[in-house]
Amino acid sequence: MLETSARLLRLLSLLQAHREWTGADLAERLGVTPRTVRRDVERLRELGYPVNATPGTGGGYQLGAGAELPPLLLDDDEAVAVAVGLRTAAGNGVEGIGEASARALAKLEQVLPGRLRRRVSAIDEFTVPMLRAPERSAVDPSVLAELAAACRDGERLRFAYRDHEGSASRRVVEPHRLVCTERRWYLVAWDVERDDWRTFRADRIEPRPPHGPRFTPRPAPAEDLAAYVSRGVAQAAYAARAVLRLGMPAEDAARLIGPGEGALEPVDDKSCLLRTGAVGLDVLVIHVMLLGCEFEVVEPPELTDRIRAARDLLGRAVDRSGGTAGAENGQ
Repeated sequence: MLETSARLLRLLSLLQAHREWTGADLAERLGVTPRTVRRDVERLRELGYPVNATPGTGGGYQLGAGAELPPLLLDDDEAVAVAVGLRTAAGNGVEGIGEASARALAKLEQVLPGRLRRRVSAIDEFTVPMLRAPERSAVDPSVLAELAAACRDGERLRFAYRDHEGSASRRVVEPHRLVCTERRWYLVAWDVERDDWRTFRADRIEPRPPHGPRFTPRPAPAEDLAAYVSRGVAQAAYAARAVLRLGMPAEDAARLIGPGEGALEPVDDKSCLLRTGAVGLDVLVIHVMLLGCEFEVVEPPELTDRIRAARDLLGRAVDRSGGTAGAENGQ
């Protein structure tokens, strides 16, 4: 019965998100036979949903007007905020979230008053998202739900994990919180066997139930978990690390530097510290130069030596290029 109910909800969701479906398309989406689709459509009709059917080879199913749905009480700004959030959700690193967001937006439009429906519909119809190419590292939404449930229930979590070098391990942790950036999700948890806090990328986690037993939550490793994860992502995974003092306020630097690129720490109203890392010091030199702002190296001193060597190399290149340009111009 539970499986049938879930399938009916899925069928209703598809009908709400699409103008018309053929029986074969619905059967493929639901993983059932066309005959089962016909039976499920009849069940929806019995529940009061007006599903129209067109017979013949070119026919199909369409959710008709008149379904009794209560109006959604949102003001203009709230409705627009929800629509924009759903429209841009496809870029947040969750696998398959784009289609789910489209279905949710279609449902939202059905329960909004006419005035707000026009505003939300305009955003949906006349917006073209410029999204990054799909990442292979997108996390499965069912995994996210499982991790969040373990955090909520205070239940030990077992999973297989691959680190950034591809090494596999088995972990037993006490999950604390999920932290998300624009493109990635992380689990902050107490690693039982290592007796310390660890941060795990959610797309590298493969849950291995059964989970449990329950545990008493520990105090968080930091008051600001977002900054805690940011420091780990930007530094801990890299062989070369550096601390730089930037000649701009932290809020301005935050517009140039994402959480995955480094952790910012305010110093005063004119400067801030950047803690970052890279696979090597030479890569750090390039990273620092691309920031395009005044800076000084706090540590390590070896980074200053690499910057000095890069300066000399670039200076010689400029001298040679300048001489050549001058000769070509008859100077």
